[in-house]
Amino acid sequence: MPKNKITAVLGPTNTGKTHLAIETMLSFESGMIGFPLRLLAREVYDKVIKKLNIEKVALITGEEKIIPPNAKYFLCTVESMPIDKELDFVAIDEIQMCADHERGHIFTDRLLNMRGNKLTMLMGSNTIRKIISKLDDDIEFINRNG
Repeated sequence: MPKNKITAVLGPTNTGKTHLAIETMLSFESGMIGFPLRLLAREVYDKVIKKLNIEKVALITGEEKIIPPNAKYFLCTVESMPIDKELDFVAIDEIQMCADHERGHIFTDRLLNMRGNKLTMLMGSNTIRKIISKLDDDIEFINRNG
């Protein structure tokens, strides 16, 4: 069985990791990005619906659910990511949150279990590099420096 393709984009804040994930997601037929913050999910949703038909884009957070019947792209909080979707691309932002005392178990579950059919992207700080490198997947590391 072929290994899943994972791209880990690691580096400090404000080095374009999220922007890269959005552009990469939109290059696929379908995709989903999990964000650590509701407001970030909303901000990205607002950007994406300016580029695409609003009927193709869903926003799913603990407080907001905008899910068109034919949505192809899902922008979510990590906790609200639907785990039953078969999508080409899946990304998790701030993946180093695996180490968080309160929310880490959700990020860890997504790290271990959420995969895009064609590509999975993990974005975050270099502190998570060793853990990602232990995954049994085809992993490419991209370093983003300030």
